[in-house]
Amino acid sequence: MDPHDVADHAFFRDLPRGELEAVARVASRREFAAGERLTTQGDFGHCLFLVKTGTADVSIDGQLVRTVGPGDAVGEVAVLSSGRRTASVVATSPLQAIELFKRDVWALDREAPEAARRLRRALGDHRGLADDAVVTHDS
Repeated sequence: MDPHDVADHAFFRDLPRGELEAVARVASRREFAAGERLTTQGDFGHCLFLVKTGTADVSIDGQLVRTVGPGDAVGEVAVLSSGRRTASVVATSPLQAIELFKRDVWALDREAPEAARRLRRALGDHRGLADDAVVTHDS
């Protein structure tokens, strides 16, 4: 992937050139049609997606918890933590994303530490969402 394509995503804007190049070497572009599933809750997660254009609904146990769009990340909980998808994500419009595989995300710790930190920050944010959804669903 071209470093400019990576640089225009909110996660990677203003990263040093070397980090952008490291991310670009392992990133690929993915496109999803409206109605296409990005992730399925309970499956093993081998990659995460950074939304560039389009929107998708995120559901936990069949309950809509949020809608994502440009600048958001999905799938990072499985990649960076649990190994299993904690939510299902379905495109609600044509969607373009940057795809990063688990092995490559872990390698970014060495080659692009600020990029890796930003992805981990998203993980912390989304863990809280999943916990809130479970509490809401059970009450």
